[in-house]
Amino acid sequence: MIVLAHAAALYGLARALVPDVTASAVAQVVSAFSVSEPPPPPPPPPPEIPSEPDRGAAGDPGREAVARPVAVPSPKIEVRRDPPAPRAASTGIASLSGAAAAGEGTGAGGEGEGTGSGTGGDGRGSGAAATRPVLVSGTIDNARDFPVPSGGRAARRGTQVIVRVTVGTDGRARDCAVYRASPDPEADRITCQLVETRLRFRPATDAEGRPVPAPFYWRQQWF
Repeated sequence: MIVLAHAAALYGLARALVPDVTASAVAQVVSAFSVSEPPPPPPPPPPEIPSEPDRGAAGDPGREAVARPVAVPSPKIEVRRDPPAPRAASTGIASLSGAAAAGEGTGAGGEGEGTGSGTGGDGRGSGAAATRPVLVSGTIDNARDFPVPSGGRAARRGTQVIVRVTVGTDGRARDCAVYRASPDPEADRITCQLVETRLRFRPATDAEGRPVPAPFYWRQQWF
């Protein structure tokens, strides 16, 4: 464009100064500066039309199925518990289950005062007591009848001793022995002495109602 502007300016100047000469010269100059127009750009390619998928073709393969693990809870098994067997009447120490200071044992009798045997004798026979000895008189005071220990009464408070005696047919206790000792041996010895000298019993009887010797357990507890 700049070249054409310069050519036009020269052409005008020549026409003004030398009108006759410039006709041929202008033709030469114009021919020298002929500009050819560039060819038009090619048309854009036609848009692509997507082809329709084949309706009968197979689809893409799916993901492989994986089985989910299933946790089965363990079944509850109830264990059958048999009820405890009842306690035999001929065993154990009945005096320990009561709240009273004195109790009655359930052991079988058999210790007597003679040397005979059998259900009719009063020696070491095989006859068992059908009833137990019963305390009928006498008491033991847990504070007054025992000396104060070296550590004071608090040292013995809350403890107990259990002694075993044989109640004869006359209702008196003898042959005392410590069945379960307390922390105070002197108090245990005094307990045995007081049971034999102070307590009186109704003796046990056999199946025919006759008095028979039988064991008796005394529990002395200090408060």
